[in-house]
Amino acid sequence: MTAGPSPQGIGVCRKPRVMTAIISKPDSQRKLEILSADAQYDLACACGSRDDEHRRRGGDGRWIYPVTLPNGGKSVLFKTLLSNVCAGDCGYCPLREQMDIRRCSLSPERLANIFLDYYNRKKVFGLFLSSAVPVSANAAMDRLNATAGILRKKHRFRGYIHLKIIPGASEAAIEEALSLATAVSLNIETPGEKKLAGLSNKKNYIQDIIEPMKLISRLTARGSRYSKVKQTTQFIVGAAGESDAEIVKYMGGLYDRLRMHRVYFSAYQKGLGDESIPGEQAKLEKPTDMFTREHRLYQVDFLLRKYGFRESDIVFDRKGNLSLTLDPKEAWARSHPELFPVNMNCASDSELLRVPGLGPVTVKRILKRRKAGRIRSIEDMGRVGGRLQKAEKYLVF
Repeated sequence: MTAGPSPQGIGVCRKPRVMTAIISKPDSQRKLEILSADAQYDLACACGSRDDEHRRRGGDGRWIYPVTLPNGGKSVLFKTLLSNVCAGDCGYCPLREQMDIRRCSLSPERLANIFLDYYNRKKVFGLFLSSAVPVSANAAMDRLNATAGILRKKHRFRGYIHLKIIPGASEAAIEEALSLATAVSLNIETPGEKKLAGLSNKKNYIQDIIEPMKLISRLTARGSRYSKVKQTTQFIVGAAGESDAEIVKYMGGLYDRLRMHRVYFSAYQKGLGDESIPGEQAKLEKPTDMFTREHRLYQVDFLLRKYGFRESDIVFDRKGNLSLTLDPKEAWARSHPELFPVNMNCASDSELLRVPGLGPVTVKRILKRRKAGRIRSIEDMGRVGGRLQKAEKYLVF
């Protein structure tokens, strides 16, 4: 650049200054911001299809995360990764090895202390801890277990800890996690081996995912040492080009054979993954379609767990997908007109649970109200909202 006049008043040219940018290592606060933001891709809550229903975080920071717990209750967890350094090649994951992102890690001791600071100030109720895989599955599990071990053994923390089980972790590492955690989860990711093969060349579906899930199921069986530990899992919806019917089929096995406590779903978001995977090739009519699909799968999950529905009751289109315009219960009701209308005053609780718009809480209210006298109209149930209006079409009094 050209300098200004010299002290002698003569304009002279000087060599341009070389501006050296010093990139400092992120401090613990910045690391936490990075790692907790990256933890968003691993859900811990049942999400909906509207902006006000899903992926919400508290105002204190991204690591304060409202969740629906495996037992159905709601609370606030401290949710973060221990590291986002990853040697994995999962095509759907924005943290995969090939991506050029800001990488960092926190030590088990540092993360334990940060969490305890929030916990002692009553800002969070528990910890949800996951990690990418910097070197190996067991090395990542060692760090996760070390963090939980510091909290349990050094600080005598007896509260809620959810630990992610890293695919491919050893039996010893998994058992140690069960000895420390309130809940654990190993993500199934896709319905079947062939689907996962389209997303990763490094993961073995049977050895790294299914066999460890079976092990956790055995170790947490009723009467066993770790029977109080809950196991959950998650599908990455849409990444592998799977149908809803394929996911629902696997859900049945997860609940019936592996005694899974909850199954979660995370809609794949286009633009985050490798351009070659099926999720990037999918054509969506609306950007929100994938989140609506995620929401429909949660509705099916509730029908299977809470409403007495079976896999064979779920209605799919010719491609094996759920309707984006009708909720699964109403789709079933429309396909079985011979079962409706249902008599509000004499139907059983299981029959009422099949009525679109009626949930377990409303059905209990109906049964209680019937003891006091005949129900003559939907208005007898109190304020009539959208759900009761939907139900009225399928009821007689």
